[in-house]
Amino acid sequence: MPAMKTAANLFLIGLMGAGKTTLGRSLAARLDFDFYDSDLVIIERTGVSIPTIFDMEGEAGFRAREAAVIDDLTRLNRIVLATGGGAVLSAVNRQALKNRGTVVYLHAQPSLLLERTRLDKNRPLLQVADPLSKLTELYQARDALYRAAAHLVIDIHNQHCQHTIQQLLSLLKSEGFHANLNR
Repeated sequence: MPAMKTAANLFLIGLMGAGKTTLGRSLAARLDFDFYDSDLVIIERTGVSIPTIFDMEGEAGFRAREAAVIDDLTRLNRIVLATGGGAVLSAVNRQALKNRGTVVYLHAQPSLLLERTRLDKNRPLLQVADPLSKLTELYQARDALYRAAAHLVIDIHNQHCQHTIQQLLSLLKSEGFHANLNR
Protein backbone atom coordinates (compact mmCIF):
# COMPACT_ATOMS: atom_id res chain seq x y z
CA MET A 1 0.00 0.00 0.00
CA PRO A 2 1.19 3.55 -0.69
CA ALA A 3 2.51 5.65 2.19
CA MET A 4 -0.13 7.66 4.02
CA LYS A 5 -0.45 11.31 3.19
CA THR A 6 -0.07 13.93 5.88
CA ALA A 7 -2.64 16.25 4.29
CA ALA A 8 -5.64 16.58 6.57
CA ASN A 9 -8.16 15.12 4.14
CA LEU A 10 -9.91 11.77 4.07
CA PHE A 11 -11.20 10.44 0.79
CA LEU A 12 -13.54 7.43 0.86
CA ILE A 13 -13.67 5.14 -2.16
CA GLY A 14 -15.50 1.91 -2.87
CA LEU A 15 -18.47 0.48 -4.68
CA MET A 16 -21.99 1.84 -4.33
CA GLY A 17 -23.53 0.74 -1.07
CA ALA A 18 -20.23 0.42 0.82
CA GLY A 19 -21.27 3.24 3.14
CA LYS A 20 -19.08 6.08 1.91
CA THR A 21 -21.70 8.78 2.49
CA THR A 22 -23.02 7.44 5.81
CA LEU A 23 -19.54 6.85 7.24
CA GLY A 24 -18.23 10.06 5.71
CA ARG A 25 -20.83 12.26 7.41
CA SER A 26 -20.13 10.66 10.79
CA LEU A 27 -16.35 10.84 10.35
CA ALA A 28 -16.50 14.49 9.35
CA ALA A 29 -18.56 15.29 12.45
CA ARG A 30 -16.12 13.38 14.70
CA LEU A 31 -13.08 15.10 13.16
CA ASP A 32 -14.70 18.55 12.85
CA PHE A 33 -14.06 18.43 9.09
CA ASP A 34 -16.35 19.53 6.26
CA PHE A 35 -18.15 16.70 4.47
CA TYR A 36 -18.72 16.42 0.74
CA ASP A 37 -20.29 13.73 -1.40
CA SER A 38 -19.07 14.15 -4.98
CA ASP A 39 -22.37 12.85 -6.42
CA LEU A 40 -24.38 15.37 -4.36
CA VAL A 41 -22.08 18.19 -5.47
CA ILE A 42 -22.67 17.16 -9.11
CA ILE A 43 -26.43 17.24 -8.49
CA GLU A 44 -26.15 20.69 -6.86
CA ARG A 45 -24.07 22.06 -9.74
CA THR A 46 -26.27 20.67 -12.52
CA GLY A 47 -29.67 20.92 -10.87
CA VAL A 48 -30.62 17.42 -12.06
CA SER A 49 -30.34 13.86 -10.75
CA ILE A 50 -27.53 11.44 -11.57
CA PRO A 51 -29.92 9.22 -13.62
CA THR A 52 -30.93 12.31 -15.64
CA ILE A 53 -27.27 13.11 -16.37
CA PHE A 54 -26.73 9.49 -17.47
CA ASP A 55 -29.84 9.69 -19.70
CA MET A 56 -28.85 13.00 -21.29
CA GLU A 57 -25.04 12.77 -21.43
CA GLY A 58 -24.28 9.09 -20.97
CA GLU A 59 -21.73 7.72 -18.56
CA ALA A 60 -18.91 9.61 -20.32
CA GLY A 61 -20.63 12.95 -19.69
CA PHE A 62 -21.20 12.07 -16.07
CA ARG A 63 -17.55 10.98 -15.61
CA ALA A 64 -16.32 14.31 -17.05
CA ARG A 65 -18.47 16.20 -14.54
CA GLU A 66 -17.26 13.89 -11.76
CA ALA A 67 -13.59 14.54 -12.63
CA ALA A 68 -14.09 18.31 -12.42
CA VAL A 69 -15.82 18.03 -9.04
CA ILE A 70 -13.15 15.70 -7.63
CA ASP A 71 -10.41 18.05 -8.79
CA ASP A 72 -12.13 20.99 -7.09
CA LEU A 73 -12.95 19.18 -3.84
CA THR A 74 -9.58 17.49 -3.36
CA ARG A 75 -7.94 20.93 -3.38
CA LEU A 76 -9.79 21.83 -0.17
CA ASN A 77 -8.38 21.10 3.28
CA ARG A 78 -9.83 19.36 6.32
CA ILE A 79 -12.54 17.53 4.42
CA VAL A 80 -14.00 14.07 4.27
CA LEU A 81 -15.02 13.26 0.70
CA ALA A 82 -17.28 10.38 -0.29
CA THR A 83 -16.59 9.70 -3.96
CA GLY A 84 -18.87 8.01 -6.43
CA GLY A 85 -18.18 4.31 -6.95
CA GLY A 86 -16.71 4.85 -10.42
CA ALA A 87 -14.43 7.77 -9.56
CA VAL A 88 -11.39 5.46 -9.60
CA LEU A 89 -11.93 4.63 -13.26
CA SER A 90 -10.07 7.83 -14.13
CA ALA A 91 -6.30 7.83 -13.62
CA VAL A 92 -6.50 11.61 -13.11
CA ASN A 93 -9.01 11.13 -10.27
CA ARG A 94 -6.89 8.40 -8.68
CA GLN A 95 -3.82 10.67 -8.68
CA ALA A 96 -5.71 13.67 -7.30
CA LEU A 97 -7.12 11.55 -4.48
CA LYS A 98 -3.82 9.82 -3.71
CA ASN A 99 -1.77 13.02 -3.75
CA ARG A 100 -4.13 15.30 -1.82
CA GLY A 101 -5.21 13.22 1.16
CA THR A 102 -5.55 9.83 2.79
CA VAL A 103 -7.58 7.44 0.66
CA VAL A 104 -9.62 4.77 2.42
CA TYR A 105 -11.11 1.91 0.42
CA LEU A 106 -14.32 0.69 2.02
CA HIS A 107 -14.24 -2.89 0.77
CA ALA A 108 -17.46 -4.93 0.70
CA GLN A 109 -18.63 -8.07 -1.08
CA PRO A 110 -21.24 -7.73 -3.88
CA SER A 111 -23.89 -9.67 -1.91
CA LEU A 112 -23.77 -7.10 0.94
CA LEU A 113 -23.78 -4.23 -1.55
CA LEU A 114 -26.91 -5.64 -3.21
CA GLU A 115 -28.63 -5.92 0.15
CA ARG A 116 -27.86 -2.25 0.80
CA THR A 117 -28.78 -0.90 -2.66
CA ARG A 118 -31.58 -3.14 -3.94
CA LEU A 119 -34.36 -0.59 -3.36
CA ASP A 120 -32.43 2.51 -4.51
CA LYS A 121 -33.64 3.73 -7.92
CA ASN A 122 -30.98 6.47 -8.08
CA ARG A 123 -28.23 4.04 -9.10
CA PRO A 124 -28.36 3.94 -12.91
CA LEU A 125 -25.81 1.14 -13.25
CA LEU A 126 -28.03 -1.17 -11.17
CA GLN A 127 -31.21 -0.68 -13.18
CA VAL A 128 -30.68 -4.05 -14.89
CA ALA A 129 -32.35 -7.48 -14.77
CA ASP A 130 -29.65 -9.00 -12.54
CA PRO A 131 -28.15 -6.37 -10.20
CA LEU A 132 -26.03 -8.92 -8.31
CA SER A 133 -24.28 -9.91 -11.54
CA LYS A 134 -23.74 -6.22 -12.31
CA LEU A 135 -22.28 -5.57 -8.84
CA THR A 136 -20.04 -8.63 -9.19
CA GLU A 137 -18.87 -7.37 -12.58
CA LEU A 138 -18.16 -3.90 -11.15
CA TYR A 139 -16.34 -5.43 -8.18
CA GLN A 140 -14.13 -7.53 -10.45
CA ALA A 141 -13.36 -4.56 -12.68
CA ARG A 142 -12.71 -2.02 -9.91
CA ASP A 143 -11.31 -3.83 -6.86
CA ALA A 144 -7.70 -3.63 -8.10
CA LEU A 145 -8.15 0.09 -8.92
CA TYR A 146 -9.52 0.80 -5.44
CA ARG A 147 -6.63 -1.07 -3.84
CA ALA A 148 -4.05 0.75 -5.99
CA ALA A 149 -5.51 4.15 -5.06
CA ALA A 150 -5.94 3.42 -1.34
CA HIS A 151 -3.60 4.18 1.51
CA LEU A 152 -5.83 2.04 3.75
CA VAL A 153 -8.35 -0.75 3.14
CA ILE A 154 -11.10 -1.49 5.62
CA ASP A 155 -13.42 -4.45 5.22
CA ILE A 156 -17.07 -3.52 5.61
CA HIS A 157 -19.25 -6.22 7.04
CA ASN A 158 -22.88 -5.98 8.00
CA GLN A 159 -21.93 -4.17 11.21
CA HIS A 160 -23.17 -0.98 12.79
CA CYS A 161 -21.76 2.24 11.30
CA GLN A 162 -20.30 3.36 14.64
CA HIS A 163 -18.30 0.13 14.93
CA THR A 164 -16.82 0.71 11.47
CA ILE A 165 -16.01 4.32 12.37
CA GLN A 166 -14.20 3.24 15.55
CA GLN A 167 -12.28 0.62 13.58
CA LEU A 168 -11.32 3.20 10.94
CA LEU A 169 -10.32 5.86 13.50
CA SER A 170 -8.09 3.34 15.29
CA LEU A 171 -6.49 2.34 12.01
CA LEU A 172 -5.94 5.98 11.01
CA LYS A 173 -4.37 6.78 14.37
CA SER A 174 -2.04 3.77 14.16
CA GLU A 175 -1.01 4.85 10.66
CA GLY A 176 -0.15 8.40 11.70
CA PHE A 177 -3.21 10.41 10.66
CA HIS A 178 -3.27 13.11 13.40
CA ALA A 179 -6.36 15.25 12.86
CA ASN A 180 -8.53 15.38 15.99
CA LEU A 181 -8.49 11.61 16.47
CA ASN A 182 -8.61 11.86 20.24
CA ARG A 183 -12.07 13.49 20.28
